[in-house]
Amino acid sequence: MFSLDQRLREDCYVVGRFSLSLLLLSRDANYPWCILVPERENTYELYHLSEEDQQQLIHESSRLAEVMDSVFDADKMNIATLGNVVPQLHLHHIARFKDDPAWPGPVWGKVPSKAYQPDVLESRIEKLANALAGSGFTALTEGADISSVTAPAPRIDC
Repeated sequence: MFSLDQRLREDCYVVGRFSLSLLLLSRDANYPWCILVPERENTYELYHLSEEDQQQLIHESSRLAEVMDSVFDADKMNIATLGNVVPQLHLHHIARFKDDPAWPGPVWGKVPSKAYQPDVLESRIEKLANALAGSGFTALTEGADISSVTAPAPRIDC
């Protein structure tokens, strides 16, 4: 049974689900920062996914990056899978701007994490969910705490 890594549960808000992946929003408001997590048990690397799931993840990642680039008018989209701290397979999608606090370097550890103001959080999640609507994406409870996410479900009530 799929279970979301504790660190991801603590560090993110849920936005919705694609057919393969859970879509999360990082709690760090310094950047528009989304994370895709394939809902597959014991998956730590891309090659742990079936060939079909690999293709689906690439499709979901490309769709998310395209939407984030459009919605946030990014100068550059950074997409990365590291797994050094959180071993569960997850793909970071970060909209970068030439005037962001870490540009042009990586975002990790550059500046302290910044909490979202409630209205900014709601707006960011709404923009993403609306732009991704349809084509295999389902929005979940806006801004929901994902501490209880353990398995795919139609809705998350937290």
